[in-house]
Amino acid sequence: MSESAGPIIEVERVSFRYAGSDAPALENVSISVRAGERLGILGPNGGGKSTLLRLILGLIEPTSGTVRVCGFSPSDARARGLIGYVPQRPEVELGMPLSAWEAVELAVLWRRPPWRGLTREERAELERILSLVGASTFANRPIGKLSGGQVQRVLIARALACRPRILALDEPMVGIDAAGQRTFADLLSVVHREFGLTILTVTHDLRAIAAASDRVACLARRLHSHGSPRGLTPAILAELFSHDIAGLSGVLEGMHIHAHASGEACPSDSVSGVEQPGGRIPPGCDQKEGHAHS
Repeated sequence: MSESAGPIIEVERVSFRYAGSDAPALENVSISVRAGERLGILGPNGGGKSTLLRLILGLIEPTSGTVRVCGFSPSDARARGLIGYVPQRPEVELGMPLSAWEAVELAVLWRRPPWRGLTREERAELERILSLVGASTFANRPIGKLSGGQVQRVLIARALACRPRILALDEPMVGIDAAGQRTFADLLSVVHREFGLTILTVTHDLRAIAAASDRVACLARRLHSHGSPRGLTPAILAELFSHDIAGLSGVLEGMHIHAHASGEACPSDSVSGVEQPGGRIPPGCDQKEGHAHS
């Protein structure tokens, strides 16, 4: 889809409220995603990220507003195989007696009669995908015996097997250490370059967003910001995660948090340190870099 054809995903003035809830999970959210773009959806737990993803996947319907995917309703787009979905660690599938290859193969076979297997071309394509994501060496191992990083590679291969135009990932780096996260971000870059996909990454992890996104949508019920990762200022992040911090009020009683950018004076308050022009500076504080105090 060319840019002149319009956005590949369009969320327009969408609100959603779960049955029995006093407050909406999403409120008047509008997001437009271009073909080939990598969009990170960042926000706190309970901020509506997964709800928005479920709306884009067509698993739920908005209370108000509209969602269009590749020009179709989300449910139609999903039925046409236009969206490849990588969920959080799928415990049900990990308990099934499937090899990694069989888990990927099912993405192609599930719409077919049971007697119709893969063609030679389809088998070659799956082998190529498994090789691309680095899963060839453990393709015959039971999926339940794989590490977290290996399972993620298999899930990406499965999502790619249906030849989607959009790859959607829900908290893809949960349970993966820092080194694994860097490797995973590199993998997504390879997938993006090789297949020219539009990629949605839903996460509360700032490192995951910064490493694998062209733009970031900051979501905590409402859309707080929508732009480049470089536009994520301390003020935006403080607003975005404010209800997570509020939930720690008992733990943080008697403490304060202050973040400032490079070049700004450290705050003059009760932080222990030495008196300096512009504020009391804690030991080791370097005003050349933005940082936080607690």
